[in-house]
Amino acid sequence: MDRTSPLGAFLKARRARLSPDDVGLPRFGDRRRVPGLRREEVALLAGVSAGYYTRLEQGRQANASPEVLDALARALRLSPAERDHLYDLSSTTAHRTRPAASGGAETVSADLRTLLTTMAAHVPALVVGRRNDVLAWNRPGHALLAAHLDSAAPDDPATRPNLSRLVFLDAPTRVLYRDWPAKARAVVGNLRILTARNPGDTHLAALIAELTARSQEFRSMWDAHTVAPCGRDVHPLAHPAVGELTVVQQTFDVPKEPHQSLVTFTAEPGSPSAAALGALESHGRSVDAPVPYASTP
Repeated sequence: MDRTSPLGAFLKARRARLSPDDVGLPRFGDRRRVPGLRREEVALLAGVSAGYYTRLEQGRQANASPEVLDALARALRLSPAERDHLYDLSSTTAHRTRPAASGGAETVSADLRTLLTTMAAHVPALVVGRRNDVLAWNRPGHALLAAHLDSAAPDDPATRPNLSRLVFLDAPTRVLYRDWPAKARAVVGNLRILTARNPGDTHLAALIAELTARSQEFRSMWDAHTVAPCGRDVHPLAHPAVGELTVVQQTFDVPKEPHQSLVTFTAEPGSPSAAALGALESHGRSVDAPVPYASTP
């Protein structure tokens, strides 16, 4: 019986995207029962036995050494982010330096809140937690992403917006992103990383289950096992208050809070998009309660 583990599912998805031609292996006939590489071919490239690799992919091998993981990463032509994800999925823990997340409610330090307030004059920003919950935002950050929600929503763990849920289940957010599929893929890729780093987080697992049940698009993207760490992304937006603009989203780890990130939004200086972001600051001052957005069924 195939009891595919998260590690095994990732390995299977990655070998499916490679052909023998991609890795310099000969083809023996054109009839192949599986897309991409066979298990035996991956094992050959990684220098491990076919039986060992099969057990690893089927979830019958408990762990893999760092040396084997490195060999698999090379064999499957993994990107640096995918290689890190492979390590996170493995039960080998000696390589890990990220501390485990606590199960309690997340809080934002006073210093970080001061930084958000200071940035409000020029930069929309927010702080997100280990499950993509919005823990805090400044006025233009709220006005840019979610003026249809209560500005005080992040203050209560029970009402905190979740960025992943907004992208897939919230109609105004879907309208906001002009290239919604690209944004959605980025969200799913980041969720893959979060779930691998926090395998025991039941609330994160519940979020994945909810999105899987309520969104066919999420299910399809999730099954692709794409890995996309947050860093720098460019998003064209269609904002209901300031019109069309393009923003650069950058994500930074918060010092001493490894499971929190500071997310900022900027535009090219002197551009129409920068002017639109500037208008958001004054717009944000007027947003103290939810305002109506155009909605889709």
